Amino acid sequence: MPGYLPMRRKGPRPGEIPSDRIERVQGPAPGTWDTVLIWFMRLTALVWLLKSVLAWATILDVLPGSRPFEVEPFGRQAAIVYFAVIDAAAAIGLWLTSAWGGVIWLLAVTSALTLAVLTPQLLPMPVPLLVFGICVVALYFLLSWLAAQEAR
Repeated sequence: MPGYLPMRRKGPRPGEIPSDRIERVQGPAPGTWDTVLIWFMRLTALVWLLKSVLAWATILDVLPGSRPFEVEPFGRQAAIVYFAVIDAAAAIGLWLTSAWGGVIWLLAVTSALTLAVLTPQLLPMPVPLLVFGICVVALYFLLSWLAAQEAR
C-alpha cells in the first residue's frame, strides 16, 4: 500500500534497554601528559585569578599605598578594567580545562605582552615578568602537544 507506515512502539519492552537514551561512553583513561596538562591549567588558573583580583583591588582602591584609580590616565584605566575582566574569564576557563579557556587565556597573555612591549606607559611590566609570560605560554603549547601525541 502506498503511503503506509508501520506504527512505532511507544516504549521499550520489559527488560529491554531503550534505544534513545543519552549516555556517555566511558573514554580511555587520561594519560600522564594529559594529567600534567590539567594540573598545569589549574595552577595557571589560580595565578590568573589572583591577577584578576589584584586588578579589581586596583579599581576599587583597596590596595594600600597605590595611586587612586581615578587619577590614572584613561588608557591605563581601560587596560586595568580589560585585564580585570579577561583574566577572570581566562581563570574560569582554565580551571574547567576547556578549550575556550585556553583561547581566552592566550588572548589575555598575548595582549598583556603586546601592551607591555609596545606601550609600557599603559602597562608597565618588568622584563623578568615578560620572560615568565613567554615561558608559561611555551610550556602550555609543549604540554598540549605532548598530551595530543600521547592520545594517538
